[in-house]
Amino acid sequence: MIYTLENHELKHAVEEMLFHLLPTETLSRADSVEQLTEPYCRSILTEENGEAAARAIVCMDGAVHEAEKRASVTGLATLDYKRTITELVKTTVYDAVVPFLPQAPVWGSLTGVRPAKLARGMIERGMTRGEAAVELREHFHVSPERTALTIRAAATAMEMDKTIGENDISLYVGIPFCPSRCYYCSFVSATTAQSGKLIEPYLDTLCREIEETAALVRAAGKQVQSVYIGGGTPTTLDEHQLARLLSALENHFDFSHLREYTVEAGRPDTITPEKLRVLKSAGVGRVSINPQSMNDAVLAAIGRKHGAADVLRAFEQARQAGFDEINMDLIAGLTGDTAETFAQTVDTLLNLSPENITVHTLAIKRGADLTDKAAAAAQRETVSQMLDGASHALQNAGYGPYYLYRQKFMAGGFENVGWCKPGTECFYNVSMMEELQTILSLGAGGVSKRVVRETGWIERANNPKYPLEYIQAADRLANGKKKLLFPKK
Repeated sequence: MIYTLENHELKHAVEEMLFHLLPTETLSRADSVEQLTEPYCRSILTEENGEAAARAIVCMDGAVHEAEKRASVTGLATLDYKRTITELVKTTVYDAVVPFLPQAPVWGSLTGVRPAKLARGMIERGMTRGEAAVELREHFHVSPERTALTIRAAATAMEMDKTIGENDISLYVGIPFCPSRCYYCSFVSATTAQSGKLIEPYLDTLCREIEETAALVRAAGKQVQSVYIGGGTPTTLDEHQLARLLSALENHFDFSHLREYTVEAGRPDTITPEKLRVLKSAGVGRVSINPQSMNDAVLAAIGRKHGAADVLRAFEQARQAGFDEINMDLIAGLTGDTAETFAQTVDTLLNLSPENITVHTLAIKRGADLTDKAAAAAQRETVSQMLDGASHALQNAGYGPYYLYRQKFMAGGFENVGWCKPGTECFYNVSMMEELQTILSLGAGGVSKRVVRETGWIERANNPKYPLEYIQAADRLANGKKKLLFPKK
């Protein structure tokens, strides 16, 4: 699809909405209306006498649909002005494209990754939960099911927010190594076959960053509420390397206020009784064992080096090691999976009865071939059946949704949802996704965020992305966190 921007330069807003609605289209911008050929989208913005007007004209399949919206912009601050005109532009593109679709997307015109944060903002500004739900349905066109999901996640975040003090922070520690690379993976991670020689120098650098960050945290008067060790696959480390990492954290940070300690054991082929004992003895209370599927053919197709039997073994070993809070991840939309086989995976996990089950939707890699519209439509329908079936099964088994997020380029425009048994919500997941508190990220690819709780203002500091770059930057890793913890007045 070719598009024009007329009297504005909100390219990202227009492209984001077009991709959200028409993921099989290749987008390109024309310099003038004269260059347009079908299919096309014209996005026009005008402003007169303190009122902004956005108009979208979309031509596809020989038909034309138009949409127009207006809003007062008189006296708006710069940020509010930009938000208003951006929403006008996105909403008119949405309204002009939707008549061409076989059905409206379940998330309506929402393209952001944190829908619950949007709902929470409505409630905090004085709306009731019911009014916020109406706003999501009528203004943003979110389906009733996704509206209910969003309001429930927002309510969980608001309750959790009450338990966070001004000086409370959380830690994320990244281990960017895996035994093999799954075909769908977009994370910064290296296989042990390629980069195993970097593990020891990586740990050297990480332990140094732990020591330096802990000193900054003490000096700033902060206290750690939760720790989340993710990856990659942290249990790619052997038991001695794991013990070294956990000892460094315990020796340098004050964990007397710790309410949650999670390690992503992740790949069951990396889990052993010895490693589980190391985790348990260090105070880790929550582990993730992530099968993604319990179908051996699907696991082989995505590049996993384990089978369903390995998942069952790892889960039983974790229970025997004393872990009473286990999360298990699934992905809807994997190659070779069907609605029926995905439902069988969900049933298998429900029989195991872990405390948390997180249902992800496959995120489409950028640059993937999406030109087959029929195949894309079929995939959307299959993923929809998978997610709806999982939602019903989980609710019937007593699980409830406690957090959710979306990703760009997600199959069918759906979502990732964390489900839990009552009282077993993962504090870190909610705090991180809803941006409730400052989180310091250690390790390659880490993004630390300082959250100013009174205003919601967020500042970031990034670590180098790749393991080798991270190792080479050992002398500079604490600088960004120092700026976050000691901001200039």
